[in-house]
Amino acid sequence: MAATCDPKDMLKRYFGFDGFLDAQEEVVQKILTGRDGLVVMPTGGGKSLCYQLPAMCLDGVTLVVSPLIALMKDQVDALLVKGIPATMINSTLDPSEQRERIRKMCAGEYKLVYVAPERFRGSSFMEAIKSVNIALFAVDEAHCLSQWGHDFRPEYMKLGMALEALGRPQALALTATATPTVRDDIMKVLALRNPFETVSGFSRPNLFLAITTVDKHRQKYARLADIVSQWKTGIVYCATRKRVEEVAETLHGQGVKCIAYHGGMSEAEREATQNTFISRKADVAVATNAFGMGIDRSDVRFVVHFEIPGSIEAYYQEAGRAGRDGESAYCELFFNYADTRTQEFFIEGANPSYQTICEVYRFLLNESDDDFEVNCTLDQIADGADVKNGMAVGSALSVLVRGAYIERFDITGKRMKGTRIKQPDILAMDLKIDRSALEEKDRRDREKLDAVVQLCYGRQCRQQAILEYFGEENAKVCGNCDICNSADAGDAREPRSDEELLVVRKALSGVARMSRQSSSGWEGIFGKGKIIQMLMGSQSQEIKRVRLNELSTHGLLKSYGTTYLNELFRSMHEAELVVTQKGEYPLLTLTLRGEEVMSGKAKPSIVWPEYHTPSRTKDESIEMEEYDFDAALYDRLKDLREKLAKKGGVPSYHIFPNKTLEHFTRLRPKTHDAGCRIKGVGAMKADRYLNYFIDEINRE
Repeated sequence: MAATCDPKDMLKRYFGFDGFLDAQEEVVQKILTGRDGLVVMPTGGGKSLCYQLPAMCLDGVTLVVSPLIALMKDQVDALLVKGIPATMINSTLDPSEQRERIRKMCAGEYKLVYVAPERFRGSSFMEAIKSVNIALFAVDEAHCLSQWGHDFRPEYMKLGMALEALGRPQALALTATATPTVRDDIMKVLALRNPFETVSGFSRPNLFLAITTVDKHRQKYARLADIVSQWKTGIVYCATRKRVEEVAETLHGQGVKCIAYHGGMSEAEREATQNTFISRKADVAVATNAFGMGIDRSDVRFVVHFEIPGSIEAYYQEAGRAGRDGESAYCELFFNYADTRTQEFFIEGANPSYQTICEVYRFLLNESDDDFEVNCTLDQIADGADVKNGMAVGSALSVLVRGAYIERFDITGKRMKGTRIKQPDILAMDLKIDRSALEEKDRRDREKLDAVVQLCYGRQCRQQAILEYFGEENAKVCGNCDICNSADAGDAREPRSDEELLVVRKALSGVARMSRQSSSGWEGIFGKGKIIQMLMGSQSQEIKRVRLNELSTHGLLKSYGTTYLNELFRSMHEAELVVTQKGEYPLLTLTLRGEEVMSGKAKPSIVWPEYHTPSRTKDESIEMEEYDFDAALYDRLKDLREKLAKKGGVPSYHIFPNKTLEHFTRLRPKTHDAGCRIKGVGAMKADRYLNYFIDEINRE
């Protein structure tokens, strides 16, 4: 498709820019030569201009595939303000409005039309747009095409066939994060013809990347409070919906204007919540990874990952939401190895076994009506097929859709989808599913998680490690991350004194006392957190129950403090003196090298943590973990809080936050005065609510 104008003139006329950013000009020029292409640019690098500007220079309509309605609306609104004829076609429009916009598109009244990938499932839409003069077919967030990507979406898989059905118009794929494997997959799925590939630098020099090792949630909340206080505006990513609500509640209780956003909310709720944040009516967004694509707020000054994400791609794309105005921004990941269990659960859900797929299909066959349709929720299918991980049901259905065994359809008036069996004569035992592909995807997903864990344990410059992961050669250190700014900058060395050597040997001795030795080597029994508790001399009931307080190493390193020991164990892990054994629980034990150091046969070479004399503040004078936690009492107190909140017509966190309820549960105050001494109990709340909780505690 030939260009009809000068792109630089259009750049100034419609977008108000005198020049291009980085690789933009190169991409635009290549598009105007008529070639297919793949563009990888960092978040905030100006990807949208790479198809919006050519759209104004080409004779015809640029069709943009975008995964989020909110993103479509933002971009269309911005284009209309610039005087560019643009629209969107999605499920928010009634059928008559959709038909009218398609009519105008066929008449050439738009230069850009945004559509969701789901549009291409319907034959009516495909037939309607076949007469449209499509100059460019642009696929945004193209990593969704690849099953090796961090945000794979099955509906994207039909885009290659859609291109064929539309007569193969010029195609452009765009994404912010893609490894070489994902890039190859994108080009294969879309069958790009003689494509150019532009991969501009992934580096974001304005982002300060930091990873902090934490053992307790109270450490996370304390660190988060500091970050919010300093940076004011940002996003907190959590792994689960429950965690989102907990963190949002905590921040709200601290007076922070924040929103909670997750996939369990209705579409209208998500849109309203997102708009609250984008319009600057809230300072902080607490969200799952459902909150990401299309979030265009330039003044996001921080991004916090409350738990470890599932891949470096996800981490870097989410971190990239900060500092889109080019100003300095801060990104911190709170790392606790135990959090990987949540991501492993997600991996299991995303990668159903062949047996699970067969069981789901068998249930559908048995439950289908005369039209071979099944109107069941995912939970109902999970129960009927006896699948314990409900996420695996949705993934199994996606596999069956791709195999053309079933199709999914919207049920009018309900927020759910029905299932139609397309080949009812095929039994579960006859399904032709590529088992090796299933196993390969599971393996790759676990490798992605391992890569994040290694990033957390590693002492290499954060940016450099990430750039190397994405295949960037000769990546340089950033000089602007926690590793680059540390005193040792990641340099390992042998101990300079007998005291340094002794602390490592004592720590390894503690690991040995909490492991078992067999003919095949060392086997872990406890996790790192429990080992550090023992070395700190904890007197908690759990420590006493398993008699760890009777070990000779109990309290041996108490004077060093928990923070120092966490960093020390991190360094010992990196130096391969200890190892985390995989399984249901992350269990720590010695390596052969660690055994040699412990016994004095070798000296360690590690990155030594900076030691500060531990000091205790008033709030830290009581270590809550030393006191038993009664889950049943905690649930009763939460139920009481809900009743009081409902009665008073106020949110539950306005009465007491979860942390205060936890303190009630552990300390069990029996009198009003004792309750008033607990953190979070102010005079007004004590007068209104405290006695109710004291009575409930005394009811035991």
